Amino acid sequence: MKISTNRLTSHIRRLWYLPFITVLLVFTSLTWVNYLFAENNPGGNDFLVHWVGTRSFIEKGQSPYSEETALEIQMMVYGRAARQTEHHLRVVYPFYSEIIFAPFALVENYPLARGLWMSVLEIAILVIGILSIKLTGWHVRPWLLTIYLLFALGWYHGVRALVNGNAVVLVTLFIIGAFIAIQKNQDILAGLLLAFATIKPHLVVLLILFVLVWALSRRRWSLIGWTLGWIFFLVLLGSIFMPDWLIQNIDEILLFPDYNPALSIGSAMETWWPGVGTWLRWGLAIFLLLLLVFEWQRAWKKEFNYFLWTACLTLAISQWVGVATDPGNFIILFFPMVLIFSVITERWDKIGDWVILGVMIMLFAGLWWLFLSTVEYGYQPLQNSVMFVPMPFFVLTGLYWARRRFIS
Repeated sequence: MKISTNRLTSHIRRLWYLPFITVLLVFTSLTWVNYLFAENNPGGNDFLVHWVGTRSFIEKGQSPYSEETALEIQMMVYGRAARQTEHHLRVVYPFYSEIIFAPFALVENYPLARGLWMSVLEIAILVIGILSIKLTGWHVRPWLLTIYLLFALGWYHGVRALVNGNAVVLVTLFIIGAFIAIQKNQDILAGLLLAFATIKPHLVVLLILFVLVWALSRRRWSLIGWTLGWIFFLVLLGSIFMPDWLIQNIDEILLFPDYNPALSIGSAMETWWPGVGTWLRWGLAIFLLLLLVFEWQRAWKKEFNYFLWTACLTLAISQWVGVATDPGNFIILFFPMVLIFSVITERWDKIGDWVILGVMIMLFAGLWWLFLSTVEYGYQPLQNSVMFVPMPFFVLTGLYWARRRFIS
């Protein structure tokens, strides 16, 4: 028996490379399918903008924020310079985001680069789904797990992020990874992941502020230090290669609203109801800010579970409080949704599985129906601002329904 076991162990060691070959084959096949999609379906503009911006800097030393880079992007999309009423497709991410886009910018063929990027995002979505289960402690049964992972890839906010090549998928992954690191007191890693999440700073500014406030209350000095330290390091690293990138980036951010209207549910309200919309916009923003301050105060010195619930609430409120965003970014609410699912299962056990299945069907069908019934067609299918409403509303109401689980 000992000899047989030793032979088996030796045989397994000789086949150590098989998992790597399997992963490589799966990734290659996935990328080939994505490449064919990219070849036959022009777009992926969220990725295209940063692919061109990063290539311009690597190949020509040209600022990704320059007029020359913007014109190059517009020529690829429109075949001409953008008109005043069209999206100008300019780079608005911090310069250090090029660290993430650089490997793909080295690929000269855009459809292939986009195919590789889509493969990374698809894998990231599956990892987000698995890590969300792990972090929330959701006891999901195998039959529901399969449907759940298919839902993660196929629901509206997932597909939109994939087709557009939106880096919000990676931001979501960084956030969940940071939560796990905070739970395990791995503050160096947590700070690094939060810092990289700032490649889309408007999505995480309130979340990072809350993390710092909570860390202060818990005397987690290393979490504060590493988060701020890593952010400073990324800013400084960018300044080494382009000393004035921060000023150029701020100029682009200030210019962004001029060619990209309806950046919040508040601005959408002003479009829907020109008379009373402004009052509703400010009323909603003030109410949500006060609610956020109230919940942050209640989370002061609380344990990790309370922190996690409040962090999810902060992510949800961030989408409605007036900070510039877009429904295309709402995959960032996937983890708060899973947090709600975990409480449904905990309270209702097997019946809860069917409730969750019903919720996923409702979100899948409802969001796709709403998008397809309100979509407008321009240089690409343009979502209606009504898409600002469903997902944040579901998450906010669901979090308060589940709240008692995290304050006990």
